[in-house]
This record gives sequence, C-alpha cells and structure tokens, in this order.
Amino acid sequence: MLIEVKVPQLPESVSEATLVSWKKKVGDYVERDENLIDLETDKVVLELPAPQAGVIVSLVKGDGATVVSQELIATIDTEAKAGAAAPAATAAAPAAPEASRVAAAAAAAGVPENAIGFGTAVMPAAKKAAADAGIDASKIAGSGRDGRVLKEDVVAAAAKPAAKAAAPAVAVPAGDRSEQRVPMSRLRQRVAERLVESQSTAAILTTFNEVNMKPVMDLRNRYKDRFEKEHGIKLGFMGFFVKAAVHALKKYPIVNASVDGSDIVYHGYYDIGVAVGSPRGLVVPVIRNADQLSLAQIEKQIADFGKRAQEGKLTMEELSGGTYTISNGGTFGSMMSTPIINPPQSAILGMHATKERAVVEEGVVVVRPMMYLAQSYDHRIIDGREAVLSLVAIKEAIEDPARLLLDI
Repeated sequence: MLIEVKVPQLPESVSEATLVSWKKKVGDYVERDENLIDLETDKVVLELPAPQAGVIVSLVKGDGATVVSQELIATIDTEAKAGAAAPAATAAAPAAPEASRVAAAAAAAGVPENAIGFGTAVMPAAKKAAADAGIDASKIAGSGRDGRVLKEDVVAAAAKPAAKAAAPAVAVPAGDRSEQRVPMSRLRQRVAERLVESQSTAAILTTFNEVNMKPVMDLRNRYKDRFEKEHGIKLGFMGFFVKAAVHALKKYPIVNASVDGSDIVYHGYYDIGVAVGSPRGLVVPVIRNADQLSLAQIEKQIADFGKRAQEGKLTMEELSGGTYTISNGGTFGSMMSTPIINPPQSAILGMHATKERAVVEEGVVVVRPMMYLAQSYDHRIIDGREAVLSLVAIKEAIEDPARLLLDI
C-alpha cells in the first residue's frame, strides 16, 4: 500500500517552507514516526516524521525545494520489507530538479551521493560557513541532533591545522576579486522583511540612559549560590531586566500597547520576548505572562530557550506574539546601539556591555560598573515623556531592586 507523505498544515502566519535535508533515500526502510526531513520556516525548523513504516519509493521534492501546506513530497510502500529493493517503477519517478542535477553531477564525477550533501544534515548557517571557508561540509562530523552539521562544527574543522594541510594548494592570482552568491535562509529573509516593515511603518525614535549595575551585581553575588541550590538554575542578569521591564510597563501601559490600523490595542498581559542567538540566526522566544512568574521561573525559561534555540527545537508558538522585547547586544561587546522594534510591538529595550567607568556620586568621583540602555519606541503612540520615564523606571528598578518587591 502506498502512503503519501505531505507537508503538514503550516500556521496561518507561515505561507511556505523549505526542505532542508532528506534523512533517507529511495529504497531505504523507515520506521513509523522516524524523522524523514527537516522543514525550515521563517521561524523554526520542524521535523517531518514518517506516517507509517515502510520503504521509500519516491522523493518528489529534493533538498532546498520550497513547499506549501499539504504538498506531496514523497511516497512510502507500507507492504515492502526492510532490505527490499525499491520497485522498478520508482526508477522512473521524477526527481526534484535540484536533486537530479546534483545526483547527475555526482555520478559523472564518480562521487557517492551522500558526499555532496544527500544523507548529511547540514544546517543552512553551516553551509554558508563551509562555503566561505572552502570546506566540504558533508565530510564534517556533526555535533547537532541526529548528526546535524552545525556552524560551530565547520568553524572547528576550519581551525584544524591538519585539515588545512591536507587541502590542495591553489594559486590565487594577485588582486583576486572573486565573489560568491549565497541565498538567504528563510529565517534571514523573514527577518529582513520585518526590519524593513518596522522602519517603513513605524515612527521609530530611541531614548538612552545609563544604569549602575553594582546594586544588582552585589545582590547576585550574595545569593547566587543559595539561589542555584534552591532552584537548580543559575541567577543571571536577564531575569532582573525582565522583572524591571514588567515593572515599567505596568506604570506606563502605552509602552506595552500596539497599533492596529487606527486603533491602539492596550494589552492586559506582559509577554516579554527575549532575543537569543541560534545557528540559524537571531530568534525571539516569548516569556508568557512574565508578571506572574518568579525570578527563578523566568531564569529557567530563558535558559531553556537558549538551549533549545541551539538545538533548533523552539516551536512556532514560542516564537509568536509578545508585547515587548529585550535584546542584549552586550553579550557580544556592544557599547551602544539603536534596536529596531519587533512589529507589531511598540517598543524594545537594548542592553549593552557593562564597563567600569568614573561617575560622580554625591560630589565624589567613584568607579562603578555602568551599562548603557537604549529603548526604541513607536512615536505614533508613545510620546517622549512615556518613553523616557519608562526607561527611567527600568533604570531605577535595577539600581534599587527592592522597588521590584515593594512595587514602587
């Protein structure tokens, strides 16, 4: 019995997806629920499991193909047994254009098919890094889930002297001006669209302030060991900023609002997006109802988001929505930036690197660990007064954490 493998129903906000890399080839036996291929959308990478056990008799779409909901991409014979050859009819099954081209090139060169990408799960960021470094990504041992080759695997391989020594010497002509054209990943395309949308539809301004991190650093140093022992999670700084942001948004609800046509939508909840890095690029998972969570619960969610972002396991639901976003460019050494609003939100907080600087306190010059804060906001609905005062409220909460407990 032939079973059709189709693209699952994608959410309304996702119109299409990209087939990343088939895990099996025609003639291979698969178990029920075994992952057949990864689907990359503009938000996450999804696994497509086999609907039934059997032998793959055709792959209608190849790696890199763009697909939509319910589109046929493969067929499985549920009556065939493991080790059985694929039916003769499947030899004539049309292969995806890209798959045919690559397979033909491989056959002509006498190279095994899986040596040029088929059967080897190479993530998009890793492909680009490999191309930039002139490395065959399919020959790198992947450290990701199911042996996926990640960007860091490529970086590590490129850093190995032995690998470089084994590469044939290539004479590069003086003044070489070669170029390489690499298609954007679906995530990067969507990020680009949203950034342009944000800047073309919102009246974005940014207000700045600086915060003395010493009080919250002293508090963290005093309780971090007990906190970790009690809650099983390390006490970081992001949890304090999430709490401080909620504190400010309660005081100035317009900063937590959004524009819908000619209406202003005031949100009676606080869903805080936290920007985290992933092999596919920057993603923004959302902490739902952050006002109802303890500091420990917030830290656990942030740590979980960071871990699953690296593994590509964040869900679409976790990356959707949000009423306010926090981005920490300071982890990369940024001293100052103007973050771009994440539509349809109306404001975003940018954190930066903490550096010791000379400041004046009560007429005395002292050295303090200082951080610059930047809050970009949509001036269509947020006036300068609310933008400045809400950022000051965040600053005051960090410099005097007791305010968060007393709600003042």
